[in-house]
Formats: sequence, C-alpha cells, structure tokens
Amino acid sequence: MFIHNFIYAFKTLFRNKMLIFWTFAFPIILGTLFNMAFSNIENSEKLKIINIAIIQNENFENNEAFKTSFEELSDEDNEDRLFNTQYTTEEKAKELLDNGKIVGYMKLKDDKPILTFATNGIDETIFKYVTEEIEQTTDIIKNLSETEIQKEITDGNYNIDYGKIYDNVEELIKEDNVRLKNISNSNLSYTMIEFYTLIAMTCLYGGMLSMVSINQTLANMSNKGKRIAVSPTKKSTIILSSLLASYIAQLIGLAILFVYTLLVLKVDYGNNNGLIILLAAIGTFAGLTLGTFVGTILKTNENAKTGILIALTMFWCYLSGMMGITMKYVVDKNVPIINQINPASMITDGFYSLYYYNTLDRYWTNIISLLIFAFILIAISFFSLRRQKYDSI
Repeated sequence: MFIHNFIYAFKTLFRNKMLIFWTFAFPIILGTLFNMAFSNIENSEKLKIINIAIIQNENFENNEAFKTSFEELSDEDNEDRLFNTQYTTEEKAKELLDNGKIVGYMKLKDDKPILTFATNGIDETIFKYVTEEIEQTTDIIKNLSETEIQKEITDGNYNIDYGKIYDNVEELIKEDNVRLKNISNSNLSYTMIEFYTLIAMTCLYGGMLSMVSINQTLANMSNKGKRIAVSPTKKSTIILSSLLASYIAQLIGLAILFVYTLLVLKVDYGNNNGLIILLAAIGTFAGLTLGTFVGTILKTNENAKTGILIALTMFWCYLSGMMGITMKYVVDKNVPIINQINPASMITDGFYSLYYYNTLDRYWTNIISLLIFAFILIAISFFSLRRQKYDSI
C-alpha cells in the first residue's frame, strides 16, 4: 500500500501545473533574471589599486613583517596587488595626503602602526584592515616564539638553538588552528548571495508539494481525504508515502536548478560538492515540513494556504538577502535572532560559510539549526493531525 500510494501521489504532483510552475519553472526564470542583472556588476565595481604612503623610518626598516607584507602587496608583478605604495618622509606623506594623491599613510612607532587619513571610505577601510591583519599575525608569531623559548628554559636548556625555535614556530604557523589563510581573492563574489537565496527559496517552495499532499489526506479538504478517513488503511502510511513523494519531486526540481545554474549560468558554488548537496537536501526537508505545518495548522482553503506559504517564503528570502544583498547584514547586525530562526537565512548562511571560510563550524551550526526547525514543525504537525476529528464527512 505504501508503494502504491507513493506512485499515485508522485504522479498527481506532476500533473498539477501550478505546482510545476512554482517549484520547477519559477526558480529557473528568477535565476536567469539574476544572471542578466548581475553578470557585469562586479566588473564595473572592481576594486582599483589603492595609493598609500609609508613613513620610511628606522622602526619600519627593522620590522620584517610589515616591510615584507607591503612589498608583496605593492609588487607590480603580483596579480593580487592591492596597493601602490610610496616610501617617504612624514612631511612628504602629509603633503601627498593634503593634495589627494594618497588615501592615507602609515607610521610605525615602537612596532605599532599609526594610520592617518583625510576622509573615511572603503579604500581607507581596506588599508586599516590590512594593517591590523599584519599586526595580528606579527603578534601571533611573537607569542609562539616566546612560548617555544620558555619551553627550552623550562627544560633546563639555556643554550637556546634559535634556528630550531624558528623551525618549530614555522611548523606551528602551518597548523590549521594558527595559520591565517586568504581564500577570498579567488572566491570573493558578493552577488553569490542572490543565488544562495534562490536555492533557499526553491528548497522552501517544496513546502507547496507537501502541503498539497497533506490536503489530499484531510477529510475536510478533498474527496480523497474523505475516503482515507473511512478506509481501514493506516493514515500514517498514506501521509508518509505522500510526503516522501513530495520530497523526491522537490529534489528533482532542485537538481534541475543546480544543473541549470552550473552549466548554463556558470555559477560557481565552490568545491565542497558533497556538503552542498547535503545542505540542499536538508533545506528541502525543512521546506517539506513547513508545507506540512501550514497544511495541517491552518483551517482554510488550499489557495489561501498556498498564498500564505509563498508570502512567508518570500519574506524570509527577503530578510536573507534576495531583494537586497545588504539586508542580510542589516538583520544580522541589528536583530540577529530573526535570521537565527529564519530557514532561508540558515540555508543561505550555510552556502556562504562553505564558499568563504576554511572551517565547517558555521556550516554545521546551520545544518543543526535547520534540523531543529524541521523536527519542531513535524512534531506540531503530527500532534495536530492526531487531534483532528470530524462530526460528519
């Protein structure tokens, strides 16, 4: 009976033209529009080389970390070059800043960078951020070196081999818990947020499939539901087989969208294909439970339920950045609890963490949050279904 109802429910879903449009066609259309709108936006907003100055005093000349870092970041042969650096005196740097020839200059004093700017802007922020990163890296190396020297002294070795210390520190820096990696140069693409929200929307739109399947089992929503209510067949068998059919159908739609965005729109989701598929599958499961929740809790007709589900999904996607990339960051900064319970934001943030970060802590946090969200809705939905009774059918 389970297999028979699964096949029947599967065929029924694919005969519903409205469902096919919203869950299969609409995401592809929207993805195409995203690609048309954003295909050239990053090229037009590409960061230019930033003009800066560095005071060439004794402190700077003796600080290999700052000296080497800025030489590399200013090397004309470096394709990731960030700065056009002038090494000069403080008087000359002030003159260049006053004339608008540089965005700011740095002076090292007791190995601490002092930055001077005329205005505030993105170029100044980048200069400040890079300087802070170099300073933090220097502190890490210094602390590791002091720790290694202290170990030697503790062990009673006062004839310290500094070559060995250097090698030990170098090995520690290479470890994942210390190493500072820059993977953003090859990955940085803020418009990817739009495609992440598109995937999130598609996952949640799967709720329409499960909602229709649930409505077919409710006696007050369909003739089939009336027959199920008076039949000796277990209601749980009918419901579970219908939901499985909805889940498989939505996974097919999601797979089509992935193939289309990868092969036609050339969207780069990164290299973690297995984790990407897992996140999409769990996101679809969360969407399935959302549709089940709306279908069982709301006592209204199917069109009204569909409208509510679409409105809820689009609102969540809006908060996660679909209609404006900055919206996600505004919400995260001012009301973070909203996106912590927003399934669209969980899915979007999961993709974001895979794309930008070299650790999986944030990814697994989103996976667990999605599962908690899904199981809470399942529990409420099945509790509601068990309590439903009808005076007459």
